[in-house]
Amino acid sequence: MAFLHLIPSPSSSSSSNNLSLNPNAPLSSFRYSNNPNLPLKPHPLHVTNTRRRRRSLLRCSASSFSEKHHTNSPKSDDVVELPLFPLPLVLFPGAILPLQIFEFRYRIMMHTLLHTDLRFGVIYTDAVSGTADVGCVGEVIKHERLVDDRFFLICKGQERFRVTKVVRTKPYLVAEVTWLEDRPSSASEDLDLEGLAGEVETYMKDVIRLSNRLGGKPEKEVGDLRRNLFPTPFSFFVGSTFEGAPREQQALLELEDTAARLKREKETLRNTLNYLTAASAVKDVFPSSSSS
Repeated sequence: MAFLHLIPSPSSSSSSNNLSLNPNAPLSSFRYSNNPNLPLKPHPLHVTNTRRRRRSLLRCSASSFSEKHHTNSPKSDDVVELPLFPLPLVLFPGAILPLQIFEFRYRIMMHTLLHTDLRFGVIYTDAVSGTADVGCVGEVIKHERLVDDRFFLICKGQERFRVTKVVRTKPYLVAEVTWLEDRPSSASEDLDLEGLAGEVETYMKDVIRLSNRLGGKPEKEVGDLRRNLFPTPFSFFVGSTFEGAPREQQALLELEDTAARLKREKETLRNTLNYLTAASAVKDVFPSSSSS
């Protein structure tokens, strides 16, 4: 079935994008996976491939996320040099990203990374909005080098960063970056965040349930989506499930306030639920027209 569209919030700068929520999609090109131990089925690394970009789907599950990327994080005022991958997708902290590297300049970069700390920056780019200045570190957690010098990688999203200065563009892009963190919250705000995260999870479950119903799938109870995630990594997980709208995902990635991110996601999910509810009612009244 075709994936149903999420209805973005009015504050979204990407309201023209099609969004869909799909935490259970199979792995394919330009897609997140929830299992770093699966056989490598990586994304071809070719940032000018617009045909692949139009087909892009994003997937991540709560099991891909942990608190580890928030432990011993660099200080936000640290400035470091970071090699960058411009890609037509958005990587979130905690998400798993398979990649295939075959372009010569990126093979050079991989040879360097394999002798250093295996970390590079994934930064969103497209023909309309250009290259963003906020991205997410991808850490290579598994790699395979082929005889023709291509690389298969499994990467995991770590810290977010902001580009402050381009150091060089040849043979690959390197920039100075500072680290991006959500602002600290007080004890009372932590309680509010927990409640907000619970509301977002409820909306996600309802959207998934109605999506399955409209798609003719058996209705079943949606399991625990948070899996003990704290509000901040949970907000990243939610953003990673918004398919087909990388500019909306980029806006969520750039927010430096967990509450603001969760509120935006809640509004998008609520709008989507209203749409699905109406579509479900139409299907009940006119069952034949919904299948045409």
